[in-house]
Amino acid sequence: MSGEFDFITTSDRPALLGISSTEVLESIQSAVGQLGFKVHTTQNHGEFLHRYNQIGYNLAVIEEDFSGGTLETNESLLSLQQMTMSNRRQTVVVLIGQTFATFNPIQAYQYGVHAVLHPNEMFLAQQLIEKAVADNDLFMHTFRDALRRLA
Repeated sequence: MSGEFDFITTSDRPALLGISSTEVLESIQSAVGQLGFKVHTTQNHGEFLHRYNQIGYNLAVIEEDFSGGTLETNESLLSLQQMTMSNRRQTVVVLIGQTFATFNPIQAYQYGVHAVLHPNEMFLAQQLIEKAVADNDLFMHTFRDALRRLA
């Protein structure tokens, strides 16, 4: 884990990246940064899960072979899939991998994420993330409004 100390304020939109490929990481960091997210990167599953449990991330982007694994053994993805909804409700999850067709909602649903992206279509990353976040905000608007009224 990195020893850097980072302040997160209520106005920040934190994003957590679990990406091993340098080219994909650079593309996603650029796209997410342009959308106004405060980006945190991780090197392995332990660091990813530790950071995820420390901060309420608005966005998590995971590569299917993150930290040298496969889609079936990706500890970060498996942990997110098994979390209760109260632990992952605020997070839009994007999964990147060779086996996915970009913007395919059936594949996204199959893996319990909001969107999937093929690495050959990284030029669509900013659009895809922006759409996934906007769709989630629209879907969750009523729920968040009800919570505000109850508070």
